[in-house]
Amino acid sequence: METRTHITSEVGKLNDVLLHRPGRELESLTPQYLDFMLFEDIPYLAQMQYEHDQFARLLEAQGCRVHYVEALLEEILGSSLLRDTAVAHIVESSKLFSQPLKHVITEYLLESSPKQLAAYCVGGLLKSEVDSKVQHKTLSYFIRDTYPYYISPLPNLYFTRDPATVVGNGVSINVMKTEARRRENWLISLLADNHPLFASSRTHRDYSMGSSIEGGDILVLSDSCALVGSSARTDVWAIEAFARRMMAPLECGGEGLREILVVQIPYTRAYMHLDTVFTMVDRDKFCIYGGIKSSLRVFSMVMGHGDSLEISEERGLKQALKRVLGLPALELIQSGGKDPIASAREQWNDSTNTLAVAPGTVITYRRNVVSNETLERHGITVLPISGSELVRGRGGPRCMSMPLNRDDL
Repeated sequence: METRTHITSEVGKLNDVLLHRPGRELESLTPQYLDFMLFEDIPYLAQMQYEHDQFARLLEAQGCRVHYVEALLEEILGSSLLRDTAVAHIVESSKLFSQPLKHVITEYLLESSPKQLAAYCVGGLLKSEVDSKVQHKTLSYFIRDTYPYYISPLPNLYFTRDPATVVGNGVSINVMKTEARRRENWLISLLADNHPLFASSRTHRDYSMGSSIEGGDILVLSDSCALVGSSARTDVWAIEAFARRMMAPLECGGEGLREILVVQIPYTRAYMHLDTVFTMVDRDKFCIYGGIKSSLRVFSMVMGHGDSLEISEERGLKQALKRVLGLPALELIQSGGKDPIASAREQWNDSTNTLAVAPGTVITYRRNVVSNETLERHGITVLPISGSELVRGRGGPRCMSMPLNRDDL
């Protein structure tokens, strides 16, 4: 199953993508835990899976190979060494303070099949699933809270864009902002280090100096430039560390980029990542939410002497994009057209979170009617999917996909 991880643009023909089909982890959502799990509502899982399956089938119809996180995990967890490693990590990273309890849960997980263990890694471990063993080991007398899980689920994992990003021929293992998602980047790291799908890739990790950077804020513009959002989920110090790593020469373990553009967006839940307000849809066309245009600040980062970064402010986003892409002109297509009400409504439902499957061809949510019509008027082919349940996690087609390989432009 080896493929070459290779991304040098946002819009080259998409050949391979990593997805996660929503599963039992979404059944963990109850009203009292919605904020912690980063949801505003409780989705209907069967409909969510149907919509996600249609998304995957559309990708395949466009000639893209679809790989699933859970299937890849099952394959590598057949190794006893990796099974031991995975169990040790998820037990130690969970809030389990009783050593006898840790021992019982470790024993329980090690007895599971690779498929079951992969399901626990993503879907968590309910207390009810292991209570009989806990009681059998005479551990029934300890005080515990009402949280129903010993190992928390990962209901946001279907947004595979965030935990890792392919840049050039490397995989950046990102660092998640919130506690509810921090095990996600570890799972993708486990795959990147051990699955043959990633055999040809370099892996970049541990460069964030304790701050966070998420994939929804990373856009690969070309083989020499990436654009990163400074947002509610991605910190400035992490961006600088990312820039140093990506601009390091290939022979020094970097990706050889020449420049990083940084776009500062308002730090709010509605615009949690750059790709919730801005995406690339063609070689010279971008989709943008008009409500943030006046508040954007754009900076350029290039390497100076030694390990120093030279940072300068750009005159504006459009001018910066034209310069780094070497284009005489480009279009910023405003989602929702010129209707401020439609624009705001549809941005909340991820109208700008488009996924390009080829230059000028994008997947969007069907519900964003005005934005889709606007894209089509500007020459973009729109492939709409249903998303009434998928959108409840506040993410669109780009959020739900981790591109592994695209053709160069």
